[in-house]
Amino acid sequence: MTAILELCGVGFDYPGVPVIDGLDLEVAEGELVVCVGPSGCGKSTLLALLGGHLTPTRGTIVRRGQGRTIYQDGGLFPWLTVRENIARGLRRGTAPAEARHKVADWLAITQLAEFAGAYPHQLSGGMRQRVELARALAAETDILLFDEPFSALDYQTRTRMRRELVATLADRPRTVVFVTHDIEEAVQLGDRVVVLGARPTRVQRILALAMPRPRSPVGPGIPEAEQAILAEVGLT
Repeated sequence: MTAILELCGVGFDYPGVPVIDGLDLEVAEGELVVCVGPSGCGKSTLLALLGGHLTPTRGTIVRRGQGRTIYQDGGLFPWLTVRENIARGLRRGTAPAEARHKVADWLAITQLAEFAGAYPHQLSGGMRQRVELARALAAETDILLFDEPFSALDYQTRTRMRRELVATLADRPRTVVFVTHDIEEAVQLGDRVVVLGARPTRVQRILALAMPRPRSPVGPGIPEAEQAILAEVGLT
């Protein structure tokens, strides 16, 4: 399978602070890769490098396609409605009729049609995240980079958002790199889980997860995978 992202010997330093060093990783087209690691190990920096927002100090990054980053605090325009926020994700120059059709499509997929005229402050946290997800997917970019997008949500909403993400990607596949501190979330979502070491970080271990999605927290192989990751990050 074609690698859409390739990192070879990647390093990155902030002034006087090495954050990433000697990191090698390939992400295949259509794959959902989840990165976990200790707090402050450079997970968000890695996403910024993958998205082209930072340039590596050492090594090379090959990116075959365009990407979009979805952050934990969202990026919705408060003065725009749900419909208008999603429309902002469309490619420039999209014909008006096509734009209306695409927005309506994503409103239906994310179950937001009845809230199309609402503003972000009128929505729950989970609904705002659905709008952000719809806007990102409407852009039809090749790569989606998620920076702990569900971390501020309550447990039930996080669980629901994971299922919605899995369902949406099954219908509209993309290549995804998803950063989280939540081990349960990593195992429920990932085709592979990349465990990063302490700063300066590099890949410590990669676990391949072949279980079909959606995954129950107590499904076959799930608790064992969680324990393996916890052991790698020194929490057992």
